[in-house]
Amino acid sequence: MRRRVVVTGLGLISPVGNNVITSWETIISGGSGLTQLKDEDYSKLPCKVAAVIPNLNISDYINKNEIRTMSLASAYALIASKEALNDANWLPTDDVGKEKTGVCVGMGMVDLVNISETAEALKKGYNRVSPYFVPRILPNMAAGLISIKYGFKGPNHSVSTACATGAHAIGDAFKFIQNGYADVMVCGGAEAAINPISIAGFCRCRALSTSFNDRPTKASRPFDKDRDGFVMGEGSAILILEERTHAIKRSAKIYAEILGYGLSGDGSHLTAPSEDGRGAALAMTRAINDASIKKSDITYINAHATSTPMGDDIELRAIKTVFGEHSKHLAISSTKGAHGHLLGAAGNLETIFTILACNNSLIPPTINLENICDAGKDLNCVPNVKQNWKQTNRIALKNSFGFGGTNATLCVCNFSEDS
Repeated sequence: MRRRVVVTGLGLISPVGNNVITSWETIISGGSGLTQLKDEDYSKLPCKVAAVIPNLNISDYINKNEIRTMSLASAYALIASKEALNDANWLPTDDVGKEKTGVCVGMGMVDLVNISETAEALKKGYNRVSPYFVPRILPNMAAGLISIKYGFKGPNHSVSTACATGAHAIGDAFKFIQNGYADVMVCGGAEAAINPISIAGFCRCRALSTSFNDRPTKASRPFDKDRDGFVMGEGSAILILEERTHAIKRSAKIYAEILGYGLSGDGSHLTAPSEDGRGAALAMTRAINDASIKKSDITYINAHATSTPMGDDIELRAIKTVFGEHSKHLAISSTKGAHGHLLGAAGNLETIFTILACNNSLIPPTINLENICDAGKDLNCVPNVKQNWKQTNRIALKNSFGFGGTNATLCVCNFSEDS
């Protein structure tokens, strides 16, 4: 029998809150973390909306000497991991505990501003280049810094698969525990890509919302007919995964169980998914098969749905392809209306919200959903108001898809010691 994997700790820092409790309360109440970008550097760009982390002083968490050695995304990951480890009550001091604890934390984009500034510094002389430049731009350093800080000696792994990064990191960590490489995994992702270079680049891809600059909280609107692109967010979300027996023996609080993990490649286009949704459908089907459950057991899907005209429709069509008539019995929502798209930290943040939905019997709403798109007219996309999740066995899928045709789906459920 495969080893079973549960979730025992959660930590996050996000546009909707700087801890798990505040963020969940914002999400479930239909709040928003989207704001207008008022800095002069954004004035000539088509998109002037983003989802930034509110009221954060990093020096309250990390001392100034350490901050200069790391990227902002790595700092976010360290802050979120501290909350998650404390929540799990897992801070081993013995060699055995440290050796069976690993880290799998990814990042979608490196610090483009740091690279740009360093290129300008080099023009003035070699000695102007910071000795910390390379560590600050390596995407695996968030995982490395967490391992170093806590002395974890299990797998030290990093994922960088664009917007599927966070989900892939959780899925890989899940498999590491299932296959005996570790008993505990610290996993998730981090992103800090809100800057003029990134905004300009995504605008040139025609990926960002540009029609709601004067109404920022309305800019991210998954499944809505008036959606015109995603809104960039930032932050980090970290989960503590643990082998089930290990968690029960130490009387750990258990939020949920990870049942399955599915991956696929579209092989279609640099930025766009296959129009028939085949890649998304394969990822969902493989997660269900990996979980050894029936499709009808799924009653909620936390969608990737970034608020792009093409992507949201394709995902809904893929859901209908996989679930057929059962699609009408699903609740499908995207929390990106509230917190924007955190790129490499999207799948992990949304997995936390999916886990809390399972745990609290509440399905988070898709805010700004005023006129459902044609593909969703016969579906329950949970418009604007939370819904009760009435099933006793609450099983959900979490979808994440990334540029380059990389797809991941996680299957999670509420925990029961009797199951």
